Amino acid sequence: MRFRFLAAFAFAAAMTLTGCKPAEKAPGNAATPVADTQPIPPILLTPEAQDVHSYANPREARVTHVSLDLQANFVDHVLAGTATLDVAAEPNAQKIVLDTDHLTISKVTDGAGHALHYQLGQSDPIHGAPLTVQLGQARTIAIDYQTAPDAKALQWLAPEQTLGKKYPFLFSQGEPILNRSWIPTQDSPGIRQTWDAKITVPEGMNVVMSAARDSALGALAAGDRRTFSFKMDKPVPPYLIALAIGDLRYKAISDNTGVWAEPAMVDKAADEFADLPRFLDAAENLYGPYRWGRYDLLILPPSFPYGGMENPMLTFVTPTAIAGDRSLVSLAAHELAHSWSGNLVTNATWNDFWLNEGFTTYAEGRIMEQVYGADREAMEQDLMWSDLQDTIKQLGGPKSPMTKLHVDIPASQNPDDGMTQIAYDKGAEFLMTIEKAVGRDKFDAWLKGYFDRHAFSPQTSAGLIEDMRATLFKDDPRMAKRIGLEQWIYQPGVPANAIHVKSEAFEEIDAAAKAFAKKGDVTAVPTDMVTQETIRFLNDLPRNIGTDKLAALDNQFHWNQTGNSEIRFAWLDLALANKYPPASKSAEQFLTSQGRLKFVEPLYTLLMQQADWGPALAKQIYAEARPTYHPVTQAGVDKIVGWTGTPTAATN
Repeated sequence: MRFRFLAAFAFAAAMTLTGCKPAEKAPGNAATPVADTQPIPPILLTPEAQDVHSYANPREARVTHVSLDLQANFVDHVLAGTATLDVAAEPNAQKIVLDTDHLTISKVTDGAGHALHYQLGQSDPIHGAPLTVQLGQARTIAIDYQTAPDAKALQWLAPEQTLGKKYPFLFSQGEPILNRSWIPTQDSPGIRQTWDAKITVPEGMNVVMSAARDSALGALAAGDRRTFSFKMDKPVPPYLIALAIGDLRYKAISDNTGVWAEPAMVDKAADEFADLPRFLDAAENLYGPYRWGRYDLLILPPSFPYGGMENPMLTFVTPTAIAGDRSLVSLAAHELAHSWSGNLVTNATWNDFWLNEGFTTYAEGRIMEQVYGADREAMEQDLMWSDLQDTIKQLGGPKSPMTKLHVDIPASQNPDDGMTQIAYDKGAEFLMTIEKAVGRDKFDAWLKGYFDRHAFSPQTSAGLIEDMRATLFKDDPRMAKRIGLEQWIYQPGVPANAIHVKSEAFEEIDAAAKAFAKKGDVTAVPTDMVTQETIRFLNDLPRNIGTDKLAALDNQFHWNQTGNSEIRFAWLDLALANKYPPASKSAEQFLTSQGRLKFVEPLYTLLMQQADWGPALAKQIYAEARPTYHPVTQAGVDKIVGWTGTPTAATN
């Protein structure tokens, strides 16, 4: 997942329990059927692998396969049908406990159709409700159910909220614990599951999922509805089961890469991500074979709350990544890297979220360096260092426990609130520090081996340290001590041996920003800055630079109207802090045209801090924008603006 803004300012033992347009054909790539003899994926039983954010007890019984048969109702905004679960259980197991969130359960049966006794427990605002099923001798259970219209993982869009304006749209976002709002399963990253699905939708709509489309079944005619079939034969953490339905078309980039998007967007998206095959080649060269078959992108409507979500075989991507000049495509490199770190080797619990994102951010940089060269990647790394320092300040300074890599997220806290930029940037800095200490060749060999040793398995920080000591530092244990593995992972702040990559290209930009801040001479600002240089320039400028100098920049560069979302955000962050009047309209247009949390939450926060005029404007904009935002975005911004459901007129 490409991160959003701060969510809340705020040795491993294994156990084995017994319809596209004709001109562009959609990828089939049917997965290998799930065999009865397929090994059950291991789970971790070490204390740090216990997931307090799931009701499941995998020591007793756990889900190994999910089979979905669902109908999409775009009138009532519900998915309804059956989830059939394969269960691995101890011989004396009496029950299995599943995670649900506002699901309406109508019946539960065994594989032969006999009723099983079940109980839906009391609902918790964070975790939903446990569904306890008495197993008897059953090892297959079928659950008939329906989702709630406001299921947290799902966003239903009206036709007018799409580009084509003709068909409605539905997409899911499951990380970290939202998929329990549309799938009754054990919703924990350490309980990996294979899965398949049949999704029935109205005629004229297309379905894509984070799995191989079954070319044999494809789309079955059923009156005015169509059924699409999918299979994922590799065990994945349940948050990676993903769904999207809408007026979607496919355009191939290579034999095993391409993009899905609405018809009006698909050509533009394919051109923007034309280097996707190069990313894939670079990643395989670094980390070994890509194990998932295809790698496609799905360009979602602007309300998608994240930059990208690494759903296997089909990364979900925000349209704000499409700048027209391929300057923001590092997002795709990041999500592709998750095919190894996150999807292949997964954090066992959300306390070790950094194992997914820190490794991925590091790998993203290596991929970008191979494809675009060291100079461009140096700019990205330099910006990352600055972002890390800003994050530490926002979290309360280097002694804040929120600046640890391994965090302790209690059951009383939503795991989403513990997912900050620290996991990404400090995690990547940690790996860069090790790489420098041991040498790139040795580190690359270790990392490729690490992904092989722990493929399709969950991992913890303790397990990582054990692996490093047993392999990477086997011949030089004193080096591990000098690096300070435990300090990096379990202590706050950034150790003194961290690597700060400095971009030579930024030297001119830093000088230009300093000169402009002093004299306001816009002719001293380079006019040929690339995206990364522009962001650096804007971030360098004082937050109290004044409206006259901002007007000079606005007249020269027109950043209030730029379609580059990263530059637009950096500009608005500066301009709103200086109460530059034209920025208000720009902010309104920006905040009502997309719902990416990385941009939305900081700008609303900034507006709420402008006591004399900002809160009224923030609430006016939010009253218009809120119905178009994903539930995840709504939950975050509701807290920022103190949303009560009552629009407030802005005063300028």
